[in-house]
Amino acid sequence: MGDSLSASLTMELSIGQQFEIERFSRAIDATADPEDLKAIAKQLLQAWHAQKAATNWVIGQQLGVTPGRTEPPLI
Repeated sequence: MGDSLSASLTMELSIGQQFEIERFSRAIDATADPEDLKAIAKQLLQAWHAQKAATNWVIGQQLGVTPGRTEPPLI
């Protein structure tokens, strides 16, 4: 991640979230087995898409958009 993007994301995260990111980053750095790294990457991908879906749902609720709409995703 670029320094400016990282800095802007850090401003939006709580101290607890920043510590969690650091803890997981260190765990990833300590993982030498490629299969373990693949499993971690897949978990992160699933979590990222679940978060995107949840964010879109919340935005849709706030805008009064019904599920199954034909417009492109908000994110």
